[in-house]
Amino acid sequence: MKPITPPHPAEALVLSKISQPVRELAAQVRLIAFDVDGILTDGSLWYGEHGELMKRFCALDGHGMKMLHQAGVRVVLITGREGEILTRRAADLGLSDVFQNVRDKVSVLSQLAGDMGLGFENVAFMGDDVIDLPAMQKCGFAISVPNAPLYVQQTAHWTTTLPGGSGAVRECTDLILAAQGTLSGFFTPGRITGNVIQ
Repeated sequence: MKPITPPHPAEALVLSKISQPVRELAAQVRLIAFDVDGILTDGSLWYGEHGELMKRFCALDGHGMKMLHQAGVRVVLITGREGEILTRRAADLGLSDVFQNVRDKVSVLSQLAGDMGLGFENVAFMGDDVIDLPAMQKCGFAISVPNAPLYVQQTAHWTTTLPGGSGAVRECTDLILAAQGTLSGFFTPGRITGNVIQ
């Protein structure tokens, strides 16, 4: 009989305050989609006097998405807005699955899951507003943030402790990696490959 290997200390720390049902949902994720405004950002839209728009992204979130991708989980961005800022951010992270100006997020997820041969039990979605509710209700693992409206948080299987745009995505990616036993691999020198842009 093969001995049970205890989790890496980092994985044990990440999972220490996570319920067993949430761990089990996270362990099944093979495809995850993130909303953008309010998840990858704090939801603020900064306009200059000449109409230019700026958004702030968190480097920890970016690195978490790269680690998740490298661990074999497909990472997708789906947003109801459209703009060059997100296109540039996704390119910096090496993410090619970016869907902008999308109102029906379930349809996009259905197509992606079908292409991968996955059921929705293997799909996660992280959102924070009404437009995200259908996708959250459909997916096997729904995640939200503490700055989302209460009724959105109540739809989620798990809500991060950190707010959107300030490490919430990293908290989520670390949970999935730890639940799947792959977070520890990133503590090995040379595990991160390619151009690491956070």
